[in-house]
Amino acid sequence: MASVSPPSPSCSTIRTPVRRSPRTGGAFAVSELRRLKQRRAVLPPVSVSLGHVADVVRNDVEFLKNKIGIGIKWANVAFRVPEVTKSAEEVFCLRHLEDSVSPPLEQPSLPQPSYSGLTGVDLLMADVKALEAYAGYIYCLSKMWSRPLPEVYDPQAVADYFNCRPHVVAFRLLEVFSAFMVAAIRLRTSSESDKGKKLEASGQKFGMVLKETMLHLGPTFIKVGQSLSTRPDLIGTETAKALSELHDRIPPFPWPEASKVIEEELGAPVESFFSQFSQETVAAASFGQVYRGRTLDGLDVAVKVQRPDLRHAVLRDIYILRLGLGVLRKIAKRESDIRVYADELGKGLAGELDFTLEAANASEFREAHSRFSYIRVPKVYQHLTRKRVLTMEWMVGESPTDLQAITTGYSENDTQSHERQKLEARRRLLDLVNKGVEATLVQLLDTGILHADPHPGNLRYTTSRQIGFLDFGLVCRMERKHQLAMLASIVHIVNGDWSSLVEALGDMDVTKPGVNTRRFTLDLELAVGEVELKNGIPDIEFTKVLSKIVQVALKYQLRMPPYFTLVLRSLACLEGTCNPILGFFLNDGFDLSCVE
Repeated sequence: MASVSPPSPSCSTIRTPVRRSPRTGGAFAVSELRRLKQRRAVLPPVSVSLGHVADVVRNDVEFLKNKIGIGIKWANVAFRVPEVTKSAEEVFCLRHLEDSVSPPLEQPSLPQPSYSGLTGVDLLMADVKALEAYAGYIYCLSKMWSRPLPEVYDPQAVADYFNCRPHVVAFRLLEVFSAFMVAAIRLRTSSESDKGKKLEASGQKFGMVLKETMLHLGPTFIKVGQSLSTRPDLIGTETAKALSELHDRIPPFPWPEASKVIEEELGAPVESFFSQFSQETVAAASFGQVYRGRTLDGLDVAVKVQRPDLRHAVLRDIYILRLGLGVLRKIAKRESDIRVYADELGKGLAGELDFTLEAANASEFREAHSRFSYIRVPKVYQHLTRKRVLTMEWMVGESPTDLQAITTGYSENDTQSHERQKLEARRRLLDLVNKGVEATLVQLLDTGILHADPHPGNLRYTTSRQIGFLDFGLVCRMERKHQLAMLASIVHIVNGDWSSLVEALGDMDVTKPGVNTRRFTLDLELAVGEVELKNGIPDIEFTKVLSKIVQVALKYQLRMPPYFTLVLRSLACLEGTCNPILGFFLNDGFDLSCVE
């Protein structure tokens, strides 16, 4: 067996310090300094960029958000957070105290004090009656907590409901304020880091932040964003383009919640009414989302399901808007009650919450326009329709957004075939615009029932070259005298006959008796101005003209009739849909005469 001997002193690995003379040490230090200088000269200079730091921080934040999101999803499943949150919300909003069959209560009157000529017994009995009255008053207040929100919009009933729940209103105000504060901070920080970029990029960034804020704040604000998206003349093209995603790119709510709503409304499981039913949403809107199904009779249908707890959220926001308009009225010292605009909006949105009303609107609209072959309205299946579930005929077609995506798309493969597809999509898109304008004129001047929300998400171009209308939650009905007066007002605007225009506005119930007609006529002439002619044809933008009429009317503290507001909204939506399309094709040099 081999043995290992210890190392001898001569082969020791321990180094002994080497003593250098002062002169030798100085030369060594000088050589080390030279070597370091040469190394620094070889290395590239290190520059610190604020933009690079911002990118690193942004990437870290995205990484943390993704990881936190995964953790939140796991916690939601493991600890049943949605169910606990919903129960806590019901307790917070005092919904467990509501009673749907609660009878209307009469508020008791308090006793008036009187002491002359009363004995001790009389005073005692008066005290007993006073205690009885106070007890009744307290009982009445306690019962007010049990009254639910009204099914039909009533400003006083909504105010009574939320006056008992000031904490709900306060938390909502805090949520709205904080959401817009966060949006403002994001825009401020992004503007600092994106200095020097194009104005279009900043407008797109503003639109994306505004869109995310609207999505976060819920259905009422999504409705506002949808209306703003049709007015690029007010908010800019890039911002309107970003907000247009609110029409058909809203995050859906989970299928279990949708199936629960269907079962509650129809009274039986989904399989009892449909042989096939896709659990994937076809489209998600602000108030509901659409599924495709097939009835037991073999008919393809579109089933619209309302979002859970929607009525409470919408009426709460309308109540806050009404409070804000009341404060604004006091500050501006206006005689007319501007809260009526919140009431009109509340009536419209509350009507959209009842799908049976939407079904009736769709059936009426379909019957009124049945003689126009180029207008298509899907049939309503009444036996599968309730307040929160709407079942209609499935309509195959392309939306204006889909057609625009095809016309602006690019493909590296089979360029010739792709160009043919783009040309055909342009023709379909322009035919959709032509039929949309014609259909609006028919609704406005002939049938008198007008689709009040024709944004791109509610329009379709079918395979049979028809224009299809969807979503009839908001419909305007015009009397015959209002139609004739509106037609006459267009003629008066073209001719510059302002005194006759004021008379027509009176027939339209815009002006009221007692208004200074002479001053109103002069202000109207100054606001609208002279109509320009292009190729001998009057160039009139009806939305701008109607908006100027509204501005002059508000100056005289006149209240717009509800149908006039809906007409203005409908024309603004249609103009916001058509003008960008026509402008794109004119700038692209497309021959509009090729459209039949």
